[in-house]
Amino acid sequence: MAIKQLTVFLENKAGKLSEIVKRISDAEVNIRAMCIADSSDCGILRLIVSDLEKAQLALSGEIISAIDVLAAKMTDKAGSLSEILTLLDKAGINIDYMYAFTAPALGAYVVLRVGDNKAAEEVLKQNGIETLTIDDMKAF
Repeated sequence: MAIKQLTVFLENKAGKLSEIVKRISDAEVNIRAMCIADSSDCGILRLIVSDLEKAQLALSGEIISAIDVLAAKMTDKAGSLSEILTLLDKAGINIDYMYAFTAPALGAYVVLRVGDNKAAEEVLKQNGIETLTIDDMKAF
């Protein structure tokens, strides 16, 4: 099942990332995963959070969006990520971007932004690869 990722477009200036993280923290929302990329115009912060709605409220006034992504479980062995990517490649599913995170209670996951979440999820499921749900993100 797809989970929601919050994307925040940040000004490239000192202190902006710290401000955003503090606002999320002050709203008592846990950041489960994050990555940041930059461009000449802005930074792009991607977050998986424990409570999307509270995070969105905390970031009112910022340029944000919420999109569906998949979080596929990886085992702690060489080749686990390669297996996931090969399955999606063979199914003709394009990966727009990805990043990974670990959670002590759950293990390691790769977050995937793909062109077709349902098709990707079905391929992963058919091959015994678990994906996180929105409820999972709130629970851990």
